[in-house]
Amino acid sequence: MERGYVLHHRPYKEANVLVNLLVDGHGRIDAVARLGSGRRSIKSILQPFQPLIFEFSGKSELKNLTQVEAGAPPVPLAGHGLYAGMYLNELLVRTLSVHHGAENLFITYHQALMAMAARFCQSQLRYFEQSLLHELGAMPSLAMDAAGDPLEAVIYYRWVAEEGFWPTLATHASNSFSGASLMALEQHTIEATHFAELKQLMRLLLHPLLGNKPLLSRQLFSRSVHAKAVK
Repeated sequence: MERGYVLHHRPYKEANVLVNLLVDGHGRIDAVARLGSGRRSIKSILQPFQPLIFEFSGKSELKNLTQVEAGAPPVPLAGHGLYAGMYLNELLVRTLSVHHGAENLFITYHQALMAMAARFCQSQLRYFEQSLLHELGAMPSLAMDAAGDPLEAVIYYRWVAEEGFWPTLATHASNSFSGASLMALEQHTIEATHFAELKQLMRLLLHPLLGNKPLLSRQLFSRSVHAKAVK
């Protein structure tokens, strides 16, 4: 039996659904699952944030999903943590393919969900994005600058695609970041003072993978915040 999470699902031919899964040791798997009916229906558990155990078969890229069971209770995400979980799922669907499934990302994803369920913090998103970029070979060095010199906390660095971080005096440029923030990300010691810079950095690094199409999860979160503000 395999274990994994549903990242996204949609109807597919009669009583079937097409599911995008993150599977331990395999990475992204796309599969067709038969929902069934009555007591045998798996619709209630074939949902995001529900740990699953299952089997899949097939020689093509689109597998058949069978023997689906709940592996544990659903991860209890709520509030900002729920929107963050939706963001992680959308990020994975948009950046992973069945050809590069990030086989080692399952545990990182599971731990991120559990941490966000306990107490949400922006740093959890930055660490996950960092792990994803590492898996995809798109995470630059946060130890050395583009010239090979160690980063320094008191220096600002300008990001240049395919080169790295160059020391700069332009501390307020859109693609410049403090060495302190970069080092905090590398050392997993992010504090609130680093949030804005590192959010900007990750959007910059993820853009080539995501393209210009907006993320639905970001839009939903923005609408929620706006709705609460006007009440």
